[in-house]
Amino acid sequence: MSAPLTILKDLVSIPSVNPMGRDVSGPEYFETRVTEYLLQYLKRLDVPFEQVEIAPGRSNVLARLDSPGATKTVLLDAHQDTVPVDGMTIPPFEPVEQNGRLYGRGSCDVKGGMAAMLAAFTRLAKERPAGMSNVVLSLTCDEEATSIGINHLTDSWSEPVPPYRLCPTRPDAAIVAEPTQLDIVVAHRGATRWKLHTAGRACHSSRPEEGINAIYRMAKVVLALEEFAAKLPTQRPAHPLCGPATLSVGRIDGGSSVNIVPDHCHIEVDRRLIPGEDRFGVIDELADYLRSKLDFEVTHEAPYCASPSLGDDLNGALSEQLMRVITSVVGPRKAVGVPYGTHASRFAREGIAAVVFGPGDIAQAHTKDEWIEIAQLDHAAEIYYRFCAGG
Repeated sequence: MSAPLTILKDLVSIPSVNPMGRDVSGPEYFETRVTEYLLQYLKRLDVPFEQVEIAPGRSNVLARLDSPGATKTVLLDAHQDTVPVDGMTIPPFEPVEQNGRLYGRGSCDVKGGMAAMLAAFTRLAKERPAGMSNVVLSLTCDEEATSIGINHLTDSWSEPVPPYRLCPTRPDAAIVAEPTQLDIVVAHRGATRWKLHTAGRACHSSRPEEGINAIYRMAKVVLALEEFAAKLPTQRPAHPLCGPATLSVGRIDGGSSVNIVPDHCHIEVDRRLIPGEDRFGVIDELADYLRSKLDFEVTHEAPYCASPSLGDDLNGALSEQLMRVITSVVGPRKAVGVPYGTHASRFAREGIAAVVFGPGDIAQAHTKDEWIEIAQLDHAAEIYYRFCAGG
């Protein structure tokens, strides 16, 4: 059994479900148990590592290898959490190897990438090849929901006393593990998510004319947003790699009882950004549009997610170097753009060349029978190793 596969089976068998804002409890939720596994793994490897708690029971784990004479630091990043397991048709935490695949929650997104990075990091620690870069392994929490882990790390580089002793300053380059089928993602869309509220006046439902129905008001908001979303892709040029900007309404909630005219209603909006768009300015843009269409007030909360997009203006040289390594292992691949977001945009926001690369197919992420091709897992580990060893 290959080293990446052994590690991946361990990781899949340890639940680290992100509750995604739901009020839940139980040992399968949050990253605590995976964090402990990682700490024990790094302790056995006998390399410098640290744990930085971001929220109660949720930590980032960093490890570092320094190479004598190295002038460049490469950061490898993978997240510890997975999405929930609702609707899965396989046992989510029982890794099953079948027909060249490894099944289980997180096998593709993104414990496969983490296992490949851990295997490469382990080999680097044992072999210490000449010409190796300094390497930081970043294993972050809460990627699937509010990204508190990666934000804490990247924001720390602007603090007078950084909380990370193993990565107190910005690295020179970052490779983020996500399922890319061994292609290189050089650009992706960002996302801003926030809540919109309409207010009304409650009264008994037998005399609705005495109240103001907040749900009726929100229905007008939703119709206006549908119109806005239809026009949005034509209002600005689509990005050549990431496609157009989009908007979607994903949730609605309001009222307190069927026999009370509702005095409140809210929706949640998902606005996907193309490179060059302001992740906060899109809220003001939408607010202005609604004011022009409606004769009542709509309140906008501050965004609970404001993930920047990733442009391809900083990562050209990094992509070319990584592509040479990929080609030496599996033959030519592609540099692509994708519609989803990743941690790479946080590194790029700090002026760091960053790309996304890893084993697995995004089509299998979050699915009812999630799996990853074992061959890609092994290839990714070799590519991470060769790149950090000097390419």
